[in-house]
Formats: sequence, structure tokens, C-alpha cells
Amino acid sequence: MRVTMGITISRLTTMFFMLAAGASQVVFAAEPVLMPIPVKVQPMPGRFAINANLLVETVGGANARLAPAVQAFRSRVSRQTGVLFAPVLPGPADAKRLVIDCAGGPDYPTLGEDESYTLDVSDAEVRIKAATAEGAIHGLATFVQLIQPGPDGFQAAGVHIEDRPRFPWRGLMLDVCRHWMPVEVVKRNLEAMAAVKLNVLHWHLSEDQGFRVESKRYPRLQEMGSDGDYYTQDQIREIVAYARDRGIRVIPEFDVPGHSGAWFPGYPELAATPGPFVLGGRGGSEMDPSKESTYSFLDGFIGEMAQLFPDPYYHIGGDEVNPRAWNQSASIQTFAKEHGLKDAPALQVYFNQRLLKIVQKYGKTMVGWDEILVPGLPTDAVIQSWRGQKSLSEAASKGYRGILSWGYYLDHLSPASLHYAVDPLGGPDAAALTPEQSSRIMGGEACMWAELVGPETVDSRIWPRTAAIAERLWSSADVKDVDAMYARLDVVSRNLEFTGAMHRAYYQSMLDRIAGNQPAVPLHVLADVIESFGLGTGRNGRPTGTAPLNRFVDACLPESELARQLELAARRFVANPGGDKADEATLRRQFETWAANDALFQPLMENNKLLAEVAPVSKDLSALGEAGIKMMDYLEPQPVPSAEVKPKKLSAKARKAELAAQEAAQSARVEWLTKENAELARLAQPPRRGNAGGAQSSPADVRLAAFRPVKVLADALAHK
Repeated sequence: MRVTMGITISRLTTMFFMLAAGASQVVFAAEPVLMPIPVKVQPMPGRFAINANLLVETVGGANARLAPAVQAFRSRVSRQTGVLFAPVLPGPADAKRLVIDCAGGPDYPTLGEDESYTLDVSDAEVRIKAATAEGAIHGLATFVQLIQPGPDGFQAAGVHIEDRPRFPWRGLMLDVCRHWMPVEVVKRNLEAMAAVKLNVLHWHLSEDQGFRVESKRYPRLQEMGSDGDYYTQDQIREIVAYARDRGIRVIPEFDVPGHSGAWFPGYPELAATPGPFVLGGRGGSEMDPSKESTYSFLDGFIGEMAQLFPDPYYHIGGDEVNPRAWNQSASIQTFAKEHGLKDAPALQVYFNQRLLKIVQKYGKTMVGWDEILVPGLPTDAVIQSWRGQKSLSEAASKGYRGILSWGYYLDHLSPASLHYAVDPLGGPDAAALTPEQSSRIMGGEACMWAELVGPETVDSRIWPRTAAIAERLWSSADVKDVDAMYARLDVVSRNLEFTGAMHRAYYQSMLDRIAGNQPAVPLHVLADVIESFGLGTGRNGRPTGTAPLNRFVDACLPESELARQLELAARRFVANPGGDKADEATLRRQFETWAANDALFQPLMENNKLLAEVAPVSKDLSALGEAGIKMMDYLEPQPVPSAEVKPKKLSAKARKAELAAQEAAQSARVEWLTKENAELARLAQPPRRGNAGGAQSSPADVRLAAFRPVKVLADALAHK
């Protein structure tokens, strides 16, 4: 067999870019689609067949620790390939061996442990070598990405991979308070996290809208602070163990002293205001920092939670404390004067210092959002920055460890390219740090706040964009080609379905539900080129915990894969209008479908409240289709007359009439293009930030991404 040369990161990036740009897919079909990209990938001879005789063996000291991971791996491979593994061990001659050589490591994932691994695939066997169970789990995740169909069934091409993460803290923050997320939702997202080598679940468990954990010591927290949806302590232990078996640490967040409204219906004495307190209602959400009983309560609660969550890190929130309740309370103001606390920020410093001692009492390290970083905070605390890279770098320069979440807010529904461009060590402030200060920046977390998502839609807001963030936190800093990332992300998105993620599966069913008993095809045509607005970036209103998330905007995706593909096709077409006939045919076919779609969409709207707000968007899509067809007609090269055909002689009067007709046609084209460009500018207008809506925001809370390929044609036409 022929041995190919080693593939560097830049070579992989180039190949994926070529694939995205429309190069022959046959040439590169056998290349692995890996995300995150490993440190080193070197193709080797051979191919390892995936069949019913696959046998996974572990050697070293991690057999028991790896047993659940191996079982999860076998289940994933079976779903991905359709191969049903033999119920009994195959004989030595028939076995296809995957050997995991793992020394052992800690019983529970640990920050900063060795997560590196090597992976070797040959005809004879697959071998993963790692110092810890976490490294072995990452090796299995990479091997799964190598599996693809071949001439003899599913297989993995021969390869040697060496890999290790760039940052030790690679997380997903999941809010389960604004909208409840059942156990199965958490588990399936843990599976997807492991597939892209994320290693921290930051679990946001208390908010104004809900307290989501059973406390046996303070049972009224869940009894009166939730709508009946909360995790029992047994379920907490189950999920912590489930995450551990996938190499993921679980860090709880109980937000104090603000965002604490759900604590007060059951224990109003904790509040800075007199109430009354009703879950989801008004009445204040700040704890009283002046009462000794507040700290006694928190001591008892944190002590109880410390037994459920083995990780040494404990998140106290600490963000967005509204000072009004403290400033208007006579007793709190008296306390502040007696203790020399001049204002509300000084009161929060006092609260955090008291809380830090409680957290440390139970062997935990305190983590908090930017707001906890004030003079006097011990450098043992970890800062999670939502304000930006500058804030994170300033914390590191002052001796604090930190993680970045700014730029990774999934609820904004920003494109993957935006998240991909954000680096925890990016920006001029990080560049000015010393190596020692830079080492304090431990990584980052994607944040899935739940104002606008529920169990049905949350996966689609997390995946696949979080895979791009995972690559930013794992792979080398110079892995940053956006086109290559998107080419791989599309494949990874499909493969994540085999982990159990529902980010693609829900889409069809939600659109079918909106269509009712009408044909859903016109709705799909429209939805495929729609992008939903997110929180703070154009979405109107915040649904309550009981309001259904069943609108068209809820079904649509943050990014349109089809619109991006058509934009690439349009760029290739304008670069060579008479060249690639496949791109021309694809664009025309799509434009014709759009142009005809509104007539098919109109019957769906009759007596359908959920589609009434979408009507203007449907008309815009058909108009874009018509414009796209006309622009392609203008851009296509005119046939060159044959040299044998002599031009017809015209009289002076006829030549003058012909010239006038050409000038009129050109003037009409310019006038038409001016109007079309104005429409394209309207469709490209960014939504108004916040929830006020306004003229810039679509009533349907969506953007028509279909404008992008048409804009490419319009720009080319303007320069023709």
C-alpha cells in the first residue's frame, strides 16, 4: 500500500476550504472530518473495518473507570453505522481489536490533569494511549469521527494522531431555571459535549424563575421556589456520575445575592425587601447582606450541596445585583454605616467575603461572574468574564484565574463564525500579559441562557455552534480558517445526531406542527433560509416559563446552512459566469423555487395565527427569487456572433433607434437594480438590540438569510 505524507493543520485546513469552495468532493471524500482539529494528524497505510466483531480492550489501571465510556462508545458506533455488535466475544482470529492503554488517573475529572492521547489506526488494530481516563475518552471521540462508509462497509482509515488541549477549562453553561430542562435533555447534551471534547458542565440551578435542586435541609426551596420541576438529589448524583463517565466535571451555580427571587417564597427572611413573594412575580431578588441569619442559612445550604457535587469549584453567581432594595432598606443602611460600607458595591464586597469563607469551609473554590472582582477579593477566587477579553485580562494581571464567556453567549443566536473568532487569549490586553499572567486564563464557556428555549428547542441553540467554540478552546490558536470550519461543522452537525442530540430532529416536527394538516413543504422552503433572532439581538419579548415556545422563530435555526451554501455558489458563479454550470443550475433552481413559494404558502396562512406574522417574510422570499433569476440573466455572457454571420447594415435612422432602445434598457436596468439594492439593504439591516423591536426588527423575529446570495449577484451586476 502507498504511504502518504503527514498532514499538517494548514494542509487539512486547505483541503476543507477547497471542499467548501466546490472542489471535487470525490478527491477528498476519504479525508477525515475532525473537530476539534488535533495537534498532529499523519495518514498511515491500512484501514480498520467496523463490523460485529469489534472488541474493545482496556489495559493499564483504568479498566473500571473506563467501562461506562466504552459502553457509551459502542452504543454511539452502533447508531452511527447500524452495525450490531456480537452478543458474545468473538474468537481471537475474528476479533477487530480496539485497545485502550490507560494508566488510570483520578476517579473524578480534575482541572489541569493530563488530557492528551495518541491514536493509531491500522489494518490490524486501533490503539489509544493516554495517561488518564479523560485522555482515553477524548481518543475514543476522535476515533468515532474517523469512521465513515467505504467500499467494504464502515471503516476508519489508517492514521497516527497526537493530541492535547490548549485550555484546561472548556465548558457549557446550561440554564435550567427560566425554562426547565429534564434529566434526558441534560444527558443528551453531555453526550454531545463529550463528542467535541468539552469537559465542564456549568449547571445554573437557581434564578428568579425557579429553584431546581431538592434540598432536604431546606425543602421549601424546591417546594415553593419551583413549579414542581426540580432535580431530586438522586438525579443530581446520577447526572454527576453520567458526566464523569464522559470526562466532564459538573460545577453548580446557585446565584446570590442577586437573581435570587426563587429562594424567597419559601424563606422570605432571606430577602432584602418585605415581599410578598410569589414565584415568577415581583417582590425583589436580592438577599439581605446585613442579617447574620442569611449567612447561617447559606452555610447550611452550601454544606448540603457540597455533598452532592464533588468538583472543588462552586459558582456563586454574584452578577447584576440591583442596589435599589439595599439602598431603600433602613435596616440595611444602618448596618452599612455601622460597618463603614459606603455604598451598595461595598455591601456586595462584604457579602462576597463572608460567602467566600463559607465556600472554603467546605473545601471549595469560589467562582463568580465579573462583578465579584473588587478590591479585597482573595486571588483564590475564579472570575468568569461576561464583559469581555479586556476584563478577563485585567483579572489575570491582578493575579486571578479566569474563564471567558463573552463572545460565547449562545442565546444571542450569533453565527458560529463570530464565536470562532473569539479567543480567551485574544486582543491587545491579553497580548500585553506576561506568560505567568496568561497561564491564569484557563479557557472559556459557552452560555445557554434559557429565556427563549425549552426542552424541545435548546439543542438547536447549543449545536452545532458550540462545536466551533469547542475547537477554539481545544485546538491551536492558528486553527482559524472560517470557511474550513464551516465545511467541517456541517458534517459534525450531522454526526452529533448519533450522540442523541436533537438539534436537527426537532426542526421537521416543529414545522409540521405549525403547518397543521396543510402541506408543510412551502413552510420548509421558507424556514431553510431563515435565521432566528436571539435574546438582546432583535427578539421581541421574553416568554414566561409557561408560555409555549411554538412560534416560527422557535422552529428556525440560528444559521441557515442552505443560505451559506448558495452564497458560496453565487461567489463562484460571478467569478466565472460562463463556467461552472452546476452552480448556475443550482442557483436558478433555488431562485425558481423561491419565486413560486409564496403562492403555495398563502393557503397555509388561512386561520393560522402562528403563520400570520410570517406573511411579509414569505413575500420577500418570492421577490428575492424573481430578482435572483433576473440578475443571473443580466450576468450571463451574451453569445458571440459567428464570424460567418455578417452584421446587418442599418440605416442611420434605424441605428439611432437601436441605440435609443439600448440606452432605455440600460436606464431601466439601473433603475431596477437601484430598487433591488434598496430592498437588499432593508433585508440586511441588523435588528435593533434589546426587546423593544422597532422598525428595524421583523415582526416574526427572524432574518431572511436568502438575501445573501442575491446580494452577491447584485454587487457583481453593479460593476459589470
